[in-house]
Amino acid sequence: MTQQLEISEKNEKLYLPEAAKITDVKSFTEKEKCFTIELADGKSIDHDPGQFVQVSVLGIGEAPISITSPPGIGNQFEICVRAVGTLTNKLHTLNAGDDVYIRGPFGHGFDKDILEKLKGKHLLFVAGGIGYVPLRSLINKVLAEKDDYNKISILYGCKTPQERMFPDELTDIAAMGGNVEMLETVDLPDDGWKGNAGVITTLIPKVDINIDNCVAVIVGPPIMYKFVIMSLMELKIPKKNIYISLERRMKCGVGKCGHCQMEGVYVCQEGPVFNYADVALNKEVF
Repeated sequence: MTQQLEISEKNEKLYLPEAAKITDVKSFTEKEKCFTIELADGKSIDHDPGQFVQVSVLGIGEAPISITSPPGIGNQFEICVRAVGTLTNKLHTLNAGDDVYIRGPFGHGFDKDILEKLKGKHLLFVAGGIGYVPLRSLINKVLAEKDDYNKISILYGCKTPQERMFPDELTDIAAMGGNVEMLETVDLPDDGWKGNAGVITTLIPKVDINIDNCVAVIVGPPIMYKFVIMSLMELKIPKKNIYISLERRMKCGVGKCGHCQMEGVYVCQEGPVFNYADVALNKEVF
């Protein structure tokens, strides 16, 4: 006799993937594509900026991927996928109308408490390469409510102009004016690049920062964190006014595999968004 297991709603959300469908695909580079996804039940993913989902294709596997769209835009959400492994390479072969499966959202993102602390501040976003993808969720949320903030400065750096993510959107942000500014740089400019050339820290002196009212949010490769935070420390920006995301460490999403653990901290549970003051002494952060 087969016994039917009773699975709580909480565990169902954690462990059982939900059917979903790809509704749109956009290519940015040879390795990066953006997918718009809709859950089969028509419900919203209901996420905080900075959270991630587990995306799976039956028979292939599963991978944690950040949600790049802002919350509150209906029953669809966006993820941007870099083709670097079995699952992500498979995703790059899929088209609108194809099925995927979703678990989540997972992790601690920019929740209501953090968002409330950002109101009225000068927000300094610093993104490197594909780090713009998880940061975009928060950026687009605050841009839609830009009058609630003193100033919004977005610094974005890539190796080459061809590696920029969401280029049309970046152009639109740069044209907003008012209390919004967009500064970009590339390490290796080509003949058509008219912007700044150099590492992303070369953009920081170009921003008029009110130290007492500035909150910085940083997402990028490990080496970028080190030098950006060093530059902010030289400006005397308090550690408690700096937020970082460590989404690159994700694997299972529910604290079972230990892949994301750093000195006893489970990033998938307590992060991926951290206040730098809380992890500054953790030697495994970067």
